[in-house]
Amino acid sequence: MKNAFLYSFSCFIATTITAYSAEPINVVVWDEQQPAQKEAYDNFLGNEIARYLEAQPGLNVRSTNLGAAEKGLADNVLDSAEVLVWWGHVRQFEISPEKGKEIVQRIKRGQLSLLALHSAHWATPFVEAMNERTQINARSQFPTVPNENLVIKNIAPSNRYTTPDYDTRITPRIFPRKFPDGRTELTIHLPICCFPAYRNDGKPSSLFTLLPDHPIAKGVPNTFQLPSTEMYDEPFHVPDPDEVVFEERWPTGEWFRSGSVWNIGKGKVFYFRPGHETFPVYKQKVALQIVENAVRYLADELPD
Repeated sequence: MKNAFLYSFSCFIATTITAYSAEPINVVVWDEQQPAQKEAYDNFLGNEIARYLEAQPGLNVRSTNLGAAEKGLADNVLDSAEVLVWWGHVRQFEISPEKGKEIVQRIKRGQLSLLALHSAHWATPFVEAMNERTQINARSQFPTVPNENLVIKNIAPSNRYTTPDYDTRITPRIFPRKFPDGRTELTIHLPICCFPAYRNDGKPSSLFTLLPDHPIAKGVPNTFQLPSTEMYDEPFHVPDPDEVVFEERWPTGEWFRSGSVWNIGKGKVFYFRPGHETFPVYKQKVALQIVENAVRYLADELPD
């Protein structure tokens, strides 16, 4: 019995050492750091998340923000990261589309994956990632058309930071036209990356784990409640996710695909909806567990 116990214990130790002796996952947490966050987070929301992550084994965490050099997004910062965690809200426009495209190129190459939180649905890298996925989806519909015969016309939302109405036509959407000379013209209405309603009342929401076996759902209950959050309501104007891990619902009937994954080339994007900077969502154990799970999953899914 004693020998069996020692054998089992040594196997446990060996497994644990193996799990955490690999190279650590390099994580960059980016936060615009607006003053309103101080209502719920003494040292800003991004730092709260970074502090939790850096206390977990196997994670190497760097916290940066909009006020840092090159807005916290210098090449050496991005090149050092495998996962970029993003919190933005009212200053999304200060990150240029060019910088967003640079981040998306890293995602496509499999250097980086993006974890976008709450109001980051309008963050420049998330928007550019959704634009890129829209282009990929459009081209995949016409695999036999040579590139030289495929003409693409992109139509951006008329006002990038406008909330659509419930009866606004869903974006993205694609209109093909085929001509006798072999040309195929695609008119692509790019995604608005928003939704028709939100309510910042701090009331609770209920979340349902739709994919309980997904790595992002590891250790997460099948149903759980966040005691104080902001409401978003479908339809979310984005390309259809490859996986919806969590769905969120409110007593008044609103619902949202609140944990969604998209493949973008060799990398991935995960959007986790719960939040608002004046509510302590990211002091909740379950929310932080999902962030940690997502970081590990996104890094594990990158090419070796």
